[in-house]
Amino acid sequence: MKLLHMRSKSRLKNSHEAQTYAYKSPSAFSPRNPSGRDYTSRLPLKLLTEILSSICPHACDDNYLSLEDSMRDGGCMLCDMRHLAQCALVSRRFLVATQTILYHNVRIDPVHYCELEERKRKWIDAPKQRVEQFSRTVRDNQSLAIQVEFLKMPYMTRETCIADMARTVSVLPNLKYVDLPDGIYSDDRSCLTLKQELEAKCADLRKMKYLRGAERSFALLSQSRPWPNLQVLELSRLEIDPNTLVSVLASFPALHELRLEELPMIDDTIFRRSHSTSCFPPIETFSLQSTPGLTAHGFEAYLSRPEVCEVLTNLSVINTGVIPSELHRILATAPYLKNLRVNQTIHRALTASTIPPLASRSLQKFQFEIESPSTSPHDLQPPSESYYEYLASSILAGNFPSLNSLYALSTSLPSLLLPPPLAPFANPKGPSSGLRQALMLYTKSIPEHDWYLTVISPPTSTNRRGSATATRPISFYNGSTQLGPQWGDKARDSVIVGNGFGGFLAVPNEDGLRPSSSGGHKHKHSRSKSKNSAGWMG
Repeated sequence: MKLLHMRSKSRLKNSHEAQTYAYKSPSAFSPRNPSGRDYTSRLPLKLLTEILSSICPHACDDNYLSLEDSMRDGGCMLCDMRHLAQCALVSRRFLVATQTILYHNVRIDPVHYCELEERKRKWIDAPKQRVEQFSRTVRDNQSLAIQVEFLKMPYMTRETCIADMARTVSVLPNLKYVDLPDGIYSDDRSCLTLKQELEAKCADLRKMKYLRGAERSFALLSQSRPWPNLQVLELSRLEIDPNTLVSVLASFPALHELRLEELPMIDDTIFRRSHSTSCFPPIETFSLQSTPGLTAHGFEAYLSRPEVCEVLTNLSVINTGVIPSELHRILATAPYLKNLRVNQTIHRALTASTIPPLASRSLQKFQFEIESPSTSPHDLQPPSESYYEYLASSILAGNFPSLNSLYALSTSLPSLLLPPPLAPFANPKGPSSGLRQALMLYTKSIPEHDWYLTVISPPTSTNRRGSATATRPISFYNGSTQLGPQWGDKARDSVIVGNGFGGFLAVPNEDGLRPSSSGGHKHKHSRSKSKNSAGWMG
C-alpha cells in the first residue's frame, strides 16, 4: 500500500497560499490546440534551428573575441542558455536543433546578470564546476564534442583550470577558437601540455598569439604547421629577425588578419620581394603598433603588388615610422582601403604647400589622431593643428567621396570643415564643399575624454554652405536662481568637481537625473557583464 503524503492546508503559511494550493484536474492543463497536432513538426530542421537560436543569440556568435570582449548588451546569457536547454525536452526534433546551437559556441559565464545572482551561494566556484561538467560531457559523448567550435571562459577560470582545459580540447577536433591562459602565449612550462594538445588535436584553430619568450616555438611553425587554417595572428615583443617572420607568415595560406606590436628588429626589408625566400603574404586587416622600422616607403613597395593592394581593406598604424606627411603615399597605392587609423606624436608643424593632398575614393572610416607635446602658453596653436588643417583642405577638395566617419583629436576641426559663407547674391558655378554625404565627425581634445559627435551636412540648393550640429553644450546656469528651470528652479545644491583633464565630473541630484545637452551627442561604447548558476548551462 502506497502512502500519499499530502500537504495540509492548515500548515500553509497564509490563506492566500491555501487558496492557490488547490487540486486541478488534467483537463485544466489541456493545450489550446484541440486537435493535438504539433505544427512545428512540419518545419524544416534548419528553420527550426534558426527560430530556436533567437532564444540564445550569443550562441551564434562566430567572432574570435574573448569572453570579456564578446559580451552582449542587455539580458542574462546564463538564463538564455538555460531556457534553450529546456527546449530540448519538447521533442526529439527540438533536441537535435537545440544541441546544434548549444554546443556550437560554449560560454562558461562566471555570474548571472539578473536577480538570480543574489540568491546564489557565494562560496561555490561555479565556473570551475561548469568546466569540469562540460569536460566530462564532451569526453563521454563524441557526437557532441565534434559540434564544439568556440569555447570561451572567464580569465580566472582559464588561468586556474589548465589541466581541465587540456583534457577538454583533446576531444574537440573542430575547435576554431578557445580562450587560453596567458602562459601559453609565452611558452610557460605550466601550459606545455595544453599547447601540445592544441597542436596535435585542434588542427582547425583560427586564432593564435605569441609573446616574448615564445621565439623558439614561433620559428618552428614554418616546419610543423600545426594550424593550416589560421586566420588571425598577433605578435608582441618578440625578438625575431625579418626572414623568420616572413617564412612563418608565408606558411599560413588562410591568414587575413595580422597584428605586430613592439617588434624592434622588424624593418622595411620584410616587404622586399625575393626569388630565393618567401614573400610577405597579402593581409586584409593589418595593425602595427610601436614598430618604428616600418615606414611609408616600405608600405608603398608592399602595396605595389596587385595581389596585396586588392586585399588590404583595414590598416592601423600607431606610433610607427609612417609619418603623417607621407600618408598620401599609402592612400595612393591602396585603392580598396576602407578603414584607416593613424596615431602619431609630432613635434613640428606641417607645411602643406609642399605635400600632395590626401585622397582616397574607397576610404569610409578615418581615425586621424595626431598629438603634439604640451607647448608653451605663448604659442598661437600647437603643431598638430597644421595637420588637421591639411586634412580639412583635402576633404573640402572632394578627395574623400566615400568618407562617412572621421575621428580626430581636435576641437577646431568642425569649423575647418565648413567653408566660408558666400556673398548674399553670389552665384557659384559648383558646390562650395567637397562633401557628398553627411559626415559623422567625432572629436575630443585629449585621448582621455569622450568622443563628441558633430554631423556635418553637405551643401544643398537652399543651404549652399552646408551645416553642422553644435558640439558646445548649453549652459543651465541662471544669474538669479543659480540654476535654470531644467534643474527645477532650485538653488544649487551640488558642487563642481574637476576630472583632472580640464572638464568636470557629473554630480547627480536627488532624482538621479541631470539635464542633457542639446548640442553635443556623446558617442560611447558600452558593454554589459554576464553572470551564473548551477550546471555548466546555468
